[in-house]
Amino acid sequence: MTVSLVSSIAILTVLAFGTLSFSFHFIWSFFEHSMLLLAQTDDSLDPSTFPFSLSTLIKQGSPYLGNLSAPITIIDFSDFQCHLCARFVKNTEPLINETYIQTGQAALVFKHLPNRGFDSMGAHLAAQCTNDQGKFWQFYNLLYENQQGIDTGWVNEENLKKFASQIPGLEMGQFNSCFNSQKYREFIDNDVKLANSQGFFDTPNFIVVNSVDGSDPEIIRGAQPFPAFQSVIEKKLGELKK
Repeated sequence: MTVSLVSSIAILTVLAFGTLSFSFHFIWSFFEHSMLLLAQTDDSLDPSTFPFSLSTLIKQGSPYLGNLSAPITIIDFSDFQCHLCARFVKNTEPLINETYIQTGQAALVFKHLPNRGFDSMGAHLAAQCTNDQGKFWQFYNLLYENQQGIDTGWVNEENLKKFASQIPGLEMGQFNSCFNSQKYREFIDNDVKLANSQGFFDTPNFIVVNSVDGSDPEIIRGAQPFPAFQSVIEKKLGELKK
């Protein structure tokens, strides 16, 4: 074997090893980066960054159903023009209410995520205004019961005031003042930011947490049937009993 041939083999060996080394390094770097992204995604649900305790959510002004001592909280991010949200309200929420909210085992908190159309923001501003008078859930049910096509005018300013006027005991002067001034625009914008920080850009989405400190969050995406919520809630209730 000549010196020239030996040199060529040596050079090829070095190049091959270098290529393999580079490939391994590239793959490992990609793997590390992917793991970092996963870690960041998990950290986005850290309750210390976005406290989801029931007392905090209520203190901030979010509408809620249930007992303040309920061990589990279901946080609902929805849009009044969302057809899947209406399906959840009509088919799944009544079972959750009967099984867990009315029995004191869970509370339901509403978070505004108006993203289905131009008219959605007005509907959410009006709904939050009814919360000032303890009438949010009546207005909420009225909107979902009368839901029509997105941006067809069914939740324009005139109709929202008509819906509000149908709620017994709602003082319209106070409601109109709140609604016309867009009193809760910043509040709703903050709900949207909170939703987006959790990766929620569609509706409905839910976070189920331990009520006391907002810990152990579990996400339920979409208008899932009752068994999907039941599975998560029962698991959490079982863990709290240990």
